[in-house]
Amino acid sequence: MQESILGTALTAGLLLGACQEVAPTKVAPAQPAAKTPGAAAKSADARLDWWREARFGMFIHWGLYSIPAGQWGDRTDHGEWIRTTAQIPLEEYEKFQGQFNPVKFDADAWARTAKDAGMKYLVITSKHHDGFCLFDSAYTDWDVMNTPFHRDVLKELSEACARQGIRFCTYHSIMDWHHPDYLPRREWETRPTDGADFERFVGYLHNQVSEVITKYHPGVMWFDGEWENTWTHEQGVALYKMCRSLDPNLIVNNRVDVHRGGMSGFSQSNESVGDFGTPEQEIPATGMPGTDWETCMTLNDHWGYNSRDQHWKSSTDLIRMLVDIASKGGNFLLNVGPTSEGLIPDASIERLHAMGQWLARDGDAIHGTSASPFDLLEWGRCTLKQSGVDSTLYLHVFEWPKDGAIVLRGLGNEPQSARLLADPKTALAVRRVDSDVRIELPAQAPDAVCSVIALAIAGKPIVYRTPKIEADSATFVNALEVHVSTPGDALEIRYTLDGSEPTNSSPLAKTAVRLEKSSVVSARAFHGGKAVSATARRSFERVAPRAAQNPAHTVAGLKCERLEGDWDALPDFDALPDFDALHASASEVVAQIGLAAGRNGERLGLRFSGFLEVPRDEVYLFALTSDDGSDLSIDGALVVDNGGLHSSEEKRGSAALAAGKHLLSVRWFNKTGGAALSLKFGPVGGELREAAAAALSHAP
Repeated sequence: MQESILGTALTAGLLLGACQEVAPTKVAPAQPAAKTPGAAAKSADARLDWWREARFGMFIHWGLYSIPAGQWGDRTDHGEWIRTTAQIPLEEYEKFQGQFNPVKFDADAWARTAKDAGMKYLVITSKHHDGFCLFDSAYTDWDVMNTPFHRDVLKELSEACARQGIRFCTYHSIMDWHHPDYLPRREWETRPTDGADFERFVGYLHNQVSEVITKYHPGVMWFDGEWENTWTHEQGVALYKMCRSLDPNLIVNNRVDVHRGGMSGFSQSNESVGDFGTPEQEIPATGMPGTDWETCMTLNDHWGYNSRDQHWKSSTDLIRMLVDIASKGGNFLLNVGPTSEGLIPDASIERLHAMGQWLARDGDAIHGTSASPFDLLEWGRCTLKQSGVDSTLYLHVFEWPKDGAIVLRGLGNEPQSARLLADPKTALAVRRVDSDVRIELPAQAPDAVCSVIALAIAGKPIVYRTPKIEADSATFVNALEVHVSTPGDALEIRYTLDGSEPTNSSPLAKTAVRLEKSSVVSARAFHGGKAVSATARRSFERVAPRAAQNPAHTVAGLKCERLEGDWDALPDFDALPDFDALHASASEVVAQIGLAAGRNGERLGLRFSGFLEVPRDEVYLFALTSDDGSDLSIDGALVVDNGGLHSSEEKRGSAALAAGKHLLSVRWFNKTGGAALSLKFGPVGGELREAAAAALSHAP
């Protein structure tokens, strides 16, 4: 887990010598668990049913880093990253193993704390980045069984979760600062890399993940630490497939793969594997419609225990965060960092207790709900449950209205009843006012933090929204398909192509609208023959394509120049110096744009140049994916800017090109950590693919 605030310090004396991993080749890989009735593979939807129903879970970061409790030397701002942030030599850090003796650890108490908080699942660190394992592993001595505690934490906690009705899950780091075969080393380390074999480490990783799955049967494998440049997409796919082969019903997060878009936690490639996105320490502004996701967040500023960190979120903020996340269709994974004695801090317990009290009364409005059908509610949030043909809207009121009523604007359904969850026997007056629904409220809010109203409506929610007008490009050469839509299937969308106001007699948008000339598309929603939304408008222009360069003579492949340097960003495209003026340290001819062996290091830049041949006059869409920054120019004009320091991220742009060869330039750099670069393109509306080798050339 990467911390947004890294820190804390170490005070204790250090004991014990090094413990070495057992070579993974000496022990046969763990075998799949025997199949039980009902263990056949389920569809992704069926596998995720329990997880979507849960909405709220406990994250636990616990390990040797709890012993220093955040302090090392004069600094007190460390956390579970302390070995790196304090630059502790391996032989010093290993001494913590001899001090780990959490005699107050009570697995049932932890599971009850989660249950009483209204949480439905629990995710604990089986192994964090320091490589130390909280389970009995046959593949290393660097585990809890070689501490004075000598108890299998995962075994005890998985059994306690079963007794308390909590789904047990595990976090497992791909990155490993202890294993002798893991690469890269930390920059500040002096450990030699001679003889290190990353593929051998991958075998060790597979063996340990197999142990966790077959011995403890987690509902989720929550991976992390995938961003360093030694871990590849292919390795992520292989690990995902292995997990699912051992347990076909297992849920695996997207950090098993390499295409996570920074802390936002959503995969940036259609090729990525993983069942849900993992935004960290943030709640996406609009959620992620069509994608399963889970916000993971700390109660204070650290994941691992830090005794000095008293910057606790309030129970009010935490309850409202839970509501906000559920209203956007996500899960909330809230972290606790137990002490070295095995206790969850009192401040964490207090806040979880307050959340549990609120959920005991209003939990029906969270568990088993789906995202709000509304875009914005000025007084709070909404969650939804559907039962048969009818629905219940749970209205979470943060700000109790002074005029004694709340209004749901643009709700097309007929209201059936309304009641407070805190007082279900008392009906609230509800009526329609034109296109809105108005609910009368008592003078006082039943809960100052969040009061919940259950509004029963007939049918699935119908919300009057302004239609969306979407296309891959605002320009086209021959023809363009434009999609006009609004959520739900109860509204009619009518459109015009000359910018005029749509009426009930305008064409109905049932399929894509085909444009063959410049047009202003206008669209409006209708319900029961009446206009019920504002009008959306968007202009599209038919353009002449940029003429091809068509040089007299080219040879196959692109020129790829290697540049040595330390960048935080590419310079502005129109101010080329710093990067493009550099003398290349090496140059080669390549068949594709990408990072082959030797082209994926740190503090490295690449410049690809040559010609791209397109088969016909068309607007072409380009998708440039990189970690860190990159940009693409065609015929000297910037088409895609994917600059800056970031994890693997895709940006798109388009250009109208005539058939033939066009000058192409791709610039890329990597500062540190993971590295990625790929370019796909295709005609607007068509499939995007890497350029065929035959389409790439350069001047001799």
